[in-house]
Amino acid sequence: MQETKELQALAINTIRFLSADGIQQANSGHPGLPMGAAPMAYAVWTRHLRHNPANPAWANRDRFILSGGHGSMLLYSLIYLTGYDLPLDELKRFRQWDSLTPGHPEYGLTPGVDATTGPLGQGLSNGVGMAIAEAHLAKVYNRPGYEIIDHYTYAIVTDGDLMEGVAAEAASLAGHLGLGKLIYLYDDNRISIEGSTEIAFTEDRGKRFEAYGWHVQAVADGLDVEAIDRAIQTAKADPRPSLIVVRNIIGYGLPTRQGTAKAHGEPPGDKELNAARDNLGWPQEPRFYVPDEALAFFRQAAARGAELEQAWQQKFAAYRAAFPELAAELERRLAGQLPDGWADTLPVFPPDAKGLASRASSGKVLNALADRLPDLVGGSADLAPSTVTWMNNSPAFAPDCREGRNLHFGVREHGMGAVVNGMAYHGGIIPFGATFMVFSDYMRPALRMAALSHLGAIFIFTHDSIGVGEDGPTHQPVEQMAALRAIPNLTALRPADANEAREAWKIAIENRHRPTALVLTRQNLPTLDRSVVAPAAGVRRGAYVLADLGEGQPQIILMASGSEVSLIVEAGQRLAAQGVTVRLVSFPSWELFGEQDAAYQNAVLPPEITARLAVEAGVTMGWHRWVGSQGRVLGIDRFGASAPAATVFEKFGFTVENVVKIAEGLL
Repeated sequence: MQETKELQALAINTIRFLSADGIQQANSGHPGLPMGAAPMAYAVWTRHLRHNPANPAWANRDRFILSGGHGSMLLYSLIYLTGYDLPLDELKRFRQWDSLTPGHPEYGLTPGVDATTGPLGQGLSNGVGMAIAEAHLAKVYNRPGYEIIDHYTYAIVTDGDLMEGVAAEAASLAGHLGLGKLIYLYDDNRISIEGSTEIAFTEDRGKRFEAYGWHVQAVADGLDVEAIDRAIQTAKADPRPSLIVVRNIIGYGLPTRQGTAKAHGEPPGDKELNAARDNLGWPQEPRFYVPDEALAFFRQAAARGAELEQAWQQKFAAYRAAFPELAAELERRLAGQLPDGWADTLPVFPPDAKGLASRASSGKVLNALADRLPDLVGGSADLAPSTVTWMNNSPAFAPDCREGRNLHFGVREHGMGAVVNGMAYHGGIIPFGATFMVFSDYMRPALRMAALSHLGAIFIFTHDSIGVGEDGPTHQPVEQMAALRAIPNLTALRPADANEAREAWKIAIENRHRPTALVLTRQNLPTLDRSVVAPAAGVRRGAYVLADLGEGQPQIILMASGSEVSLIVEAGQRLAAQGVTVRLVSFPSWELFGEQDAAYQNAVLPPEITARLAVEAGVTMGWHRWVGSQGRVLGIDRFGASAPAATVFEKFGFTVENVVKIAEGLL
């Protein structure tokens, strides 16, 4: 069907009023963005976006992110109109229980949604990770004449997105890396919830992004589809990431609300909406009206998308014939599968009283994994030597080295978390990001989004306790372990020694549908003698009986995670020498243990044994679930202190003598 000016106007108004009708019917939502940004969304989706509505997971599709996720009805309208498996009835159930059209887009729920968005700045930053993944996979797998990975990442970003600090972090990184397949359209409507952006946001946004190294263009009239189209074409030809500043009018068409904060985040009301229909020549009835001509025009995306994917499949078949090993590996990665024997060469650590810091043993495991898993791509927030996360057999990812697997994120923890999520959204990559445990707070929104979106991202947090020592309370995490455990669908693992670190990594690699946090020490931990205590494979169940000391039923259970496990082992041995029967439990993951059946939980923590002591160098909150009403927790419910690590542990009572004393008081 040939696009005409009349058809274009009809199609754009279809987007506007489908969105507004959904919001009005729900009596909840944000009409301003969909009504104002509809023309530029139309330009992207009908003229540039390469996608197949019949296969939302097509690996070489262009990605589209609605970073201003509050305008979700814009995205749902586009998804429905272009023929994804999202019935019109679901648009009528916007923001209702169990619908496919929640208040903000959710990855994995609604077909065609490439990223969970809403918390501002996250989607913008996710796109940077998607572009990194595309560039890396293209460099590694493409061959002349076989551009198997070749697509763009588009986003609509908002004033609020650009205000958020995470956006500054990610945009700075994108400019430095020269991610030219990143094209963002900025909804420059200059209105936020409190009013004009003049009250708080007056810098020259275009010059700011130019300073980051972006290609910046301006479109003076957001209704001018041809100008927007030309800007996108120009952006595609530029090697830099692109920001197209499009001057829009929020709530366009609403007679008393357009251009004002009232258009942003509340239903317009029937009177205002009917007047907008009159303004734009749209019938007042029926609601959710979709003209046949507009629907037929949008639905051309289905045939076009099928042709695009079929052509790609034919190219991939030729690629497979020419490069069978490369093709097989790429297919495996895109399918999220692991190669046979991927864990066969992981190190097994012998007993060692001195041992290793778990950050160091983790680094050894990571490098062994990296040699078998080309999927692993990641880095740290300027801390690779300290987090021990450099993959020795790969260079750094850079503008002239897209094959590099080590990422220099810079001191940008929040941006790192969101970029790691973007790589996970893209697929074909097992991404990781690393920093000190205390700075997990800086990236908490990204951790939460990874968990909400069921992403297999890996987050490595070292320097996990008061063992940081002289750096003092600013760098000594005490509340962060509890904070990680509070995030639903996040697996937090705090291994007790080098072999538990190996098992924790295996769990992280296998968990492709939820994120994992590996919590590691700076200080050395003794490597336990596994001929005396249980195998480290028990980590897989979250908590396991390390050993029963003495004869008969245990009188007391000592449990701990991470660096404190070796402490309870020594304390347990001392108690056993005094004739006390002791059960020692290593407890690396509450989440995994909580998922075990009651029989296993009761086998590890028999209900009849009420004398229980948990030992962890962090806040005590939550441990009473496991120690019961008659048990005790040795923890730290205050900030740490600056002194050598051994002194700090002693002053806070993390000594064998104190553990024995508390245990004796429970008997």
